[in-house]
Amino acid sequence: MQPISRRLFLLSAAAASACSSSKVKGPLARAAAYLWSQQAGDGGFHSATYGLLRSGQSLTPFALDVLLDVPEAVFSRPAGAVERTLAFIRKNTNKDGALGMMDDAAADYPNYATALAVAALVKARPEGLDKELKPMIAYLRAQQFSEDNGWKPGDPAYGGWGMGGPVHKPPFAGHVDLSMTRSVLEALRASGIAASDPAITRSLVYLKRSQNPDGGFYFSAVNAEINKAGEADGNFLSYGTATADGLLALRAAGVPASDKRIADAAAWLKDHHRQDSVPGFAEDSPRKSWSSGLRFYYAGVVSRAAPELPVMLPQQNQDGSFRNSNNLVKEDDPLIATPFAILALLNAR
Repeated sequence: MQPISRRLFLLSAAAASACSSSKVKGPLARAAAYLWSQQAGDGGFHSATYGLLRSGQSLTPFALDVLLDVPEAVFSRPAGAVERTLAFIRKNTNKDGALGMMDDAAADYPNYATALAVAALVKARPEGLDKELKPMIAYLRAQQFSEDNGWKPGDPAYGGWGMGGPVHKPPFAGHVDLSMTRSVLEALRASGIAASDPAITRSLVYLKRSQNPDGGFYFSAVNAEINKAGEADGNFLSYGTATADGLLALRAAGVPASDKRIADAAAWLKDHHRQDSVPGFAEDSPRKSWSSGLRFYYAGVVSRAAPELPVMLPQQNQDGSFRNSNNLVKEDDPLIATPFAILALLNAR
């Protein structure tokens, strides 16, 4: 298959997936229209596919953060929709500043949810923004694996962030990964925190630990089993989603574009990139299915990390949504796949 430019892909996708009966034209506008149509009466976005995501605490800021990037000239936001979404986020943020802790059954990715809520609030800029962000930022700071929680620079988790909830003390780190860490870093920086802040400089320890000599990244320096590409000769293998996350995290941490860490990560993506699947998984690997299971996540993050690299999305559904037939990471839920597709389409413009 010949590589195609982002502009050509956008045009071809529009021709292939436009619904003749719809007044909304173009894949980006149709995806935005679909996503807004899924807003519930309480202002939230609730999964109908996965029980853990039914509360909407993590899906709602995820959807809003992406939808706020869609230009009004492409799709005009429904009247009052943003305000209803913000009201949902406020209602579900606890006294400690955490979003994702209001369901008695299970936590809903609180660090991820809170970080995305911060990013969305900064974009929406409601009145009293600084006051609203203060407890959320304090919560995210307290969640870092740092000296304040008993962790030392030599600990694998040091400088990173995990799922959130109760603070972990040594030696039990729980789940720690690069995606959570990147999301929190981007939120902290979006809120105005400087690159010289201790929370940011500590994160560089975790990011260094997560980058391989080949320039690529792996997902977790703590939990071997969640590194999707596995390991060889005692080293975790680099792969596309982790490397795009790593590159974005380095930028969020204030690492200059001229830095070797940035250049090496960008070179890994350029050398290994695939338009329609996640690189880093050999064709004969028993882990090959992850290359399609993470397809929408990769399209979304690589379009931000390296917008010059073309991506191809599966055909858009008639209702404007996107879905992955592979359910390994819940991308068969259109409320997960569609926001990632919107990110890719936004960067194709």
